[in-house]
Amino acid sequence: MHFKRGEMSVTAVTLGEEPITIEQFVAVARHGARIEFDATYVDRVRKSRALVERFLAENRLVYGVTTGFGDNVTEVIDPADAEQLQRNIVRSHAVSVGEPLPVEVVRAIALMELVGLGEGFSGIRFETLELIRRMLNSGVTPHVPGEGSVGYLAPEAHMALVLLGEGRAWYGGELLPGTEALARIGERPTQLACKEGLSLTNGTHSVTAIAVLAAHDADVAATTADIAASLSVQALKGTVRAYDARIQERKRHPEQAAVAENLRRLTESSAMSAEFLDHRLQDALSLRAVPQTHGGAKRALAQAREVIVEELHSVGDNPVIHPEGEDGVALSGANCDSTYVGIQADTMVNAMTVLAKVSERRTDRMVNSNFSELPAFLVRQQPGLNSGYMIAQYTAAALTMELRGLAVPASADNVTTSANQEDTVSNAYLAAMKAYRAARKLGYVIAVELMCAAQALDLLAPLSPSPAAEALRARIRETVPPVTEDRVFHTDIEHIAELVRSGEALRVVEGVVGALHR
Repeated sequence: MHFKRGEMSVTAVTLGEEPITIEQFVAVARHGARIEFDATYVDRVRKSRALVERFLAENRLVYGVTTGFGDNVTEVIDPADAEQLQRNIVRSHAVSVGEPLPVEVVRAIALMELVGLGEGFSGIRFETLELIRRMLNSGVTPHVPGEGSVGYLAPEAHMALVLLGEGRAWYGGELLPGTEALARIGERPTQLACKEGLSLTNGTHSVTAIAVLAAHDADVAATTADIAASLSVQALKGTVRAYDARIQERKRHPEQAAVAENLRRLTESSAMSAEFLDHRLQDALSLRAVPQTHGGAKRALAQAREVIVEELHSVGDNPVIHPEGEDGVALSGANCDSTYVGIQADTMVNAMTVLAKVSERRTDRMVNSNFSELPAFLVRQQPGLNSGYMIAQYTAAALTMELRGLAVPASADNVTTSANQEDTVSNAYLAAMKAYRAARKLGYVIAVELMCAAQALDLLAPLSPSPAAEALRARIRETVPPVTEDRVFHTDIEHIAELVRSGEALRVVEGVVGALHR
């Protein structure tokens, strides 16, 4: 399997000297690209591990190595009990509940563990990271209940259980006991040494991994939203004068100018746009204000992506094992906190909700004959007997309301844990999961708009849309035929949603007009 975006194809990713990109990350988590380690990676992991083993041999007081966890930090642990301490943290922390996380999310978290712990400041053994790598490359995916995390710990513990030969994991479509899943790929359970259980459950790994997937999907959806808007403005006889560069110059927002340029390119050579250039003096805001609304959402998504990439390349463990001469030092702090990502994940949900609300309004205008000047609900034959796309707009409306519910910030919430030792929590896991789910919902909203726009363009024949719009309309028509009478539209929406999520809709259009501004 491999990941494609434009002309790029990623089948393997090497961790080490070069920082991983979001595209490479998604290639591994979602599309099965293989993971390799370079010599730099191996060397820094082994050096960091040697420091932890020195700490244990010298019986230094180090959080999670020779002490208990959380409020048990005051409890000193005998070095002889180091391995049992690590087993206990994994077993006791495996308490998440509910439906399991999607396979791609679990793979993303495992990859994030390899990325973060492989920076060489966590003291984990190379052998443990190598086992995780082999599981990823072989398709062994731990079964992880997905609910009940304030920022880390519980889902990661379910993943770590499989390393011990406990818990359950998916392999070849079967859900197996951990030991059997490992045996299927020729591996045996491991024993976690000092600090390893803490490193595998602690930190920002799950939150960052989920946010990376969400940021990638939001980026694809946001650019596809520009494309959907360009089809809708042609179908609704909108004037493209609103996208004039001179208007955009009076605002100091580069994203607004970029969206307007996208729209000009996407509607270029449109007979429809030429015919209806002065059909109205100005259109409703869902058409006229696309550069402003989409641009504002894209600014927020770009800033969120920047912060998430920073966290992707950070060390989110605690304590941090820092080399100081030959001895090294364990620095206890709070790099395990996920507030940075949590706030940005909340921001992404807000931005995606904005994109959804204006997309749904454009859909509503297309199905409403009072605004569209087209047949009611976009079906010409026997209105009343045929409902056409009436209820598809309901779907877009419902999804938009669901997104509004998700847009309530999670990172602002707090419940104290660990006997008040952790008196604030990031709640970033919830924020990241909301962003991940929001991207999927937005994809559906855009899919409904594209479905209605393709039908509206058909109804305006023989006038032709722009070449970009025609290319996408033709691609949609490969699996979604025009509507002449009512049928089950669910499958049509799913087909188009897959075109949106996979980036295929974007690739089709960029094949005509070149790369769009993201």
